[in-house]
Amino acid sequence: MLKKSTFMHKNNNIFLKNYKIITIMLLFLFIFSPIIYAQDSVYVWSSESSELKTNNEVSSSISSSNETHQTSTSPTDLSLESGGAVLIEQNSGKVLYDHNMHEQLRPASVTKVMTILLIMEAIDSGTISYTDKIPCSENAASMGGSQIWLDVREELTVDEMLKAICVVSANDCTVAMAEYLAGSEEAFVQKMNEKAKSLGMNDTTFKNCHGIDEDGHVTSPYDIALMSRELLTKHPDITKYTTIWMDSLRDGKSELVNTNKLIRNYKGATGLKTGSTSVALYNLSASATRDDLSLIAVIMKAPSTKVRFAEAQKLLDYGFNHYEYKKLASKGEAVKSIIVNKGIESQVNGILETDSGVLIEKGQNKDIEQIIELPDIVSSPITKGDILGNITYTLNGEEIGKVNVIAENSIERIGLVSMIEHVYLKWFTLFRV
Repeated sequence: MLKKSTFMHKNNNIFLKNYKIITIMLLFLFIFSPIIYAQDSVYVWSSESSELKTNNEVSSSISSSNETHQTSTSPTDLSLESGGAVLIEQNSGKVLYDHNMHEQLRPASVTKVMTILLIMEAIDSGTISYTDKIPCSENAASMGGSQIWLDVREELTVDEMLKAICVVSANDCTVAMAEYLAGSEEAFVQKMNEKAKSLGMNDTTFKNCHGIDEDGHVTSPYDIALMSRELLTKHPDITKYTTIWMDSLRDGKSELVNTNKLIRNYKGATGLKTGSTSVALYNLSASATRDDLSLIAVIMKAPSTKVRFAEAQKLLDYGFNHYEYKKLASKGEAVKSIIVNKGIESQVNGILETDSGVLIEKGQNKDIEQIIELPDIVSSPITKGDILGNITYTLNGEEIGKVNVIAENSIERIGLVSMIEHVYLKWFTLFRV
């Protein structure tokens, strides 16, 4: 039996001999190999193809924000009684149903969607945390309407404040949070209006942070949909609060029951906010998600609370019955291995740069085609993330999406130094004991 040292010595001799041979061969190939240029190839296939199928369930935005101005061409009349209403698809912001959606109306406590949005921005930016203690001023304690009767000697955490605002629409907690974040309610309202302007809420003027009736405090169904979409897409953690049906505060002494009855009764409901006064009547921003399709239905100036919930459900049902969200591709999914000319590796994987999906009418799924534009050969060097090609998705001849295909990893060009390093690494790994 050979001793270990003898074995290692013989292996090292083999390594050195083979190393010289392979180095000479690679130099020969490098010097005399022909130059090959990349060529594009195009593939067309339907959604029935086995290629690019995925089981990942990653939500993605399917279009730019300017699509929020597109409206449905559907002639369907849902015969709504409310003063104004709108249904949008959450990811794209596309309008699926419009009933006086730009009518300026009083929002009541649906105003708090903007207040909650600014609170969540402060949390996600690190300005405040869920555990911060929030004091109650005399002004906050004096608020009427929906409340949990905060005491000026009392402090609640941001987490508890959000729970009270989202579940029972507490005006006192809303004002306390506004004062804590901006120094005063007036300063906070200014921030609300600035945010509204940045979102394109052109029908909106906020006069307070809670929604109690005040002259000039107006918005529209469309604008409520815009700020609801911003909250849900940018700060999805809010649904931890907006989906609570029953809970409590103060060690169980204060019972909370959600004012949004759809949370209990509608499949897939994720929120969002109710509001009502004797002047504004009954308002609601209702959101729900089923099978990756997320919808937001806004009802304003409904004649009764029963009508607002019924008409919100009617809008959501219309959306789920007529539309679906088709996932086209998932970020990081492998598309094709491409030959690399004069690289230290012979191939590079082309992967999808981003997620992609599209809102379509039900029944159109089988009509989606994709065109893959990728070269058969690429030249080194290649940097991880380099764009190698793209995939275009079409429906009835019209483009509905496009995703870049990028290099999964970097590949250096073969040179004398890199070739020797590469060969040495390969053989060292092979003979390592």
